[in-house]
Amino acid sequence: MPTDHNSRLFEPTRAAGLARLTAFVPSSAQAYASSRNSDHGPDQRRNVSVLSPYIRHRLITETEVLEAVLGRFSLGSAEKFVQEVFWRTYFKGHLETRPVIWRRYRTEAAQLAAAVGERSGGLARGFRAATEGRTGIDCFDAWAEELLETGYLHNHARMWFASIWIFTLKLPWQLGADFTYRHFLDGDPASTTLSWRWVAGLHTKGKTYLARRDNIVGFTGGRFSPEGLAKEAVALDEPALGGPQPLADVPRSLPAGRVGLLLTEEDLHPESIDFGHADIVAIAGASAVAERSELDVADLATAFTEGALQDAMSRTSRRMGLPAQRLATLSSVCLADFCREHRLDAVVTAHAPVGPTADALAGAVASLAKEGFILRQIRRPFDGSAWPHATRGFFAMKERIPDLLVEAGIGGSPDADFARPPS
Repeated sequence: MPTDHNSRLFEPTRAAGLARLTAFVPSSAQAYASSRNSDHGPDQRRNVSVLSPYIRHRLITETEVLEAVLGRFSLGSAEKFVQEVFWRTYFKGHLETRPVIWRRYRTEAAQLAAAVGERSGGLARGFRAATEGRTGIDCFDAWAEELLETGYLHNHARMWFASIWIFTLKLPWQLGADFTYRHFLDGDPASTTLSWRWVAGLHTKGKTYLARRDNIVGFTGGRFSPEGLAKEAVALDEPALGGPQPLADVPRSLPAGRVGLLLTEEDLHPESIDFGHADIVAIAGASAVAERSELDVADLATAFTEGALQDAMSRTSRRMGLPAQRLATLSSVCLADFCREHRLDAVVTAHAPVGPTADALAGAVASLAKEGFILRQIRRPFDGSAWPHATRGFFAMKERIPDLLVEAGIGGSPDADFARPPS
């Protein structure tokens, strides 16, 4: 299956992600900074990395991507791309410290999904026209079709799409977030939810993003010339959310006895996780992709997630010399059956950030404990270092990027230019 940047196809394997990374690194500095905002169409993606489906599931990790780019360019040269990597980390950390955003979104999205399914009024008609690409707005309809066909959109197109959805079509942002979340190959609870909130003026209070005709014409090379777009973007409002909560403590010690390793779609590179001296005797994998929405999750998104999980299970099985079994769900019943079958004392898994996987694991902990089984999540040091700086706006994390790179062992000292010889 092709892995070049022009391909519409995404192979859900670590090998394919690494191939894309290798192809992108030479253009990750000035070339990326000067051309990244242009959407040339689904067959012309050489100006961006197209790495997000792989990073989202951690088929390749943020650390690997940063090491590859900063192994060739200085931080000053590759600053724009490095910041994009940290935007994903920022969104993860922000939602991790404000889980109420996720819970509120899930409740409201479910209620709205039920409403458009049961009614035939203006909201239902507008929702169907938008999700089927029948609004009459040339760029929006093309992006809706591209999303349905490929599971991917250029980042700038995602912003325009959300802005038109909210301010021109006057549709609820929660339905838009839900629509893209269940179709994106890189569908991520934090990035999807908070990006839509940012466009709507809810993330940074009062700061909205307005899709403008001249901007779209310019950055799509004249492919589109939309008419009838909203002339203003008045920020949405909502009840107060309250302040951030501290990150949960992570146990330093790993469980003793017979341990099972659980792989989920949240982190599919167990090779780079420190399991210490845990006696891992069994491997299992499970997905929560079907739980992204009350509505149907797209086949493309499901297939990519399931394929990525299978790839990680196969790699881990070969490396550890153990068979890997697929669990039907992340329910306490399935996890308890896994523990009993292999006479386990505990299960370890990579930390699942706020989202459907985390919800499922949280629901299983108490039930497993009643049967004497421990379920322990391991947080990566990169996340543990970066997430505490995500409680406010992105600028607070942006200022910390040089220090965070040093903590991760990438680059030299905080005052250095992080210059490395080309690899």
